[in-house]
Amino acid sequence: MAGTRPIPRPLWKAAALSGMASYLDAGLIVSISVNLAVYRDSYDMGVWMAGAISAIVTGCIAVGSLVGGRLADLFGRRRVYNWDIFCFAIGALVITLAPDDITLLAGVLVAGLAAGADLPTSLAVVSDAAPSWARGRLVAFTQVMWMLGITVAIFLGFALSTTGMTGARLITGQLAVAALVTWALRSRLKLADPPSETDTGTVPESISLKGVWTRAAMLPMAATFVFYVTWGLGANTFGQFGTYLLVTVSDASQSLATGVNLAFIPIGVLLTFAFVRVADSPWRDRLFHVAAVVQILAFVIASLTAGALVGMLVFFVLYQLSNPFAGEANYKVWSQLTLPADTRGTTQGLTYALSRGVFAVAAFFTPALADHSPSVLLWTITACMTAAAFAGVFIIRVLVPRSASTAPDRADLRVPST
Repeated sequence: MAGTRPIPRPLWKAAALSGMASYLDAGLIVSISVNLAVYRDSYDMGVWMAGAISAIVTGCIAVGSLVGGRLADLFGRRRVYNWDIFCFAIGALVITLAPDDITLLAGVLVAGLAAGADLPTSLAVVSDAAPSWARGRLVAFTQVMWMLGITVAIFLGFALSTTGMTGARLITGQLAVAALVTWALRSRLKLADPPSETDTGTVPESISLKGVWTRAAMLPMAATFVFYVTWGLGANTFGQFGTYLLVTVSDASQSLATGVNLAFIPIGVLLTFAFVRVADSPWRDRLFHVAAVVQILAFVIASLTAGALVGMLVFFVLYQLSNPFAGEANYKVWSQLTLPADTRGTTQGLTYALSRGVFAVAAFFTPALADHSPSVLLWTITACMTAAAFAGVFIIRVLVPRSASTAPDRADLRVPST
């Protein structure tokens, strides 16, 4: 069966180093969320500054994805791949050592832009290095790193919850250290040159913006964007406001709401590993159909019960079981399989940036909508999840077979060395 062929260790190393983009992205967002109350008290921060810092994290990741993916295609993916992680380390150090809220804001700006730039670039780098029979597993492994970023930040936040600014600095400091170590290891990683990185100093026609606005690029870019933005509206809402909704809508206690989220983290990690195992096999897309239906059912139950506690607990069980097989990991794999190789950084950067921008706007209105009508909020998300399912089916049935039959696999003869 496809997907059982062993992958050489150097390829796993490349995937792990690329996956650090997802680890740092998730870690930055969760760390700022965990530390926000501490920052507010320590810096005597106003409510508008607290809101600005939260919004700027998402906004900068969106802008960084847009600009970074394009720069990677123009000036070389490996060059951007090495230096954006170094810039993230600088931003994380500024956040860690910030003596006031203005310095903190500057660090968030730098780290957010660098994290965003690294997301599409790192995925394109590992996809360039991977042969077709291993690409799904290697790209999907970056989602495991994303889950680990969330896990470490939440665990440290829980363990250091009584230590004030000392704990807050340790939580963001580990991101700076991780980024510096990754930068050192990436600098030593040897990868074969992808076709787009030439020594002529000129931009090939396929990498110019004309190469982005073609049917070959536009159709998969539009399809993967529709899937990611509709699925992400639900995932981002419950990622940012899951605890908030359980407390304010479902009348759960703070401890129960927090415990529900913590309980599902190890399950999410294990199921994401399971997705990696099937990411290069026909089971990847077969399981998507089942998981997408279960995911929609989860939101229907939450909507029908109008956010009542029993309905929400059933929702969380079904959602966490289905999400790893019908979510962001699918988007990452499908993007690498269907987007043209030469403009992969630019095109995926666009879908990341536009989606994160939508998430940021939606997050601004979510608390007000939940207060006005939980049913309207939940049914809206249910509709989004249904649209994501249809987009995923279109990608599976139309775009993935088309790309498999037409795209040359230049990476099959190339394996990165250490």
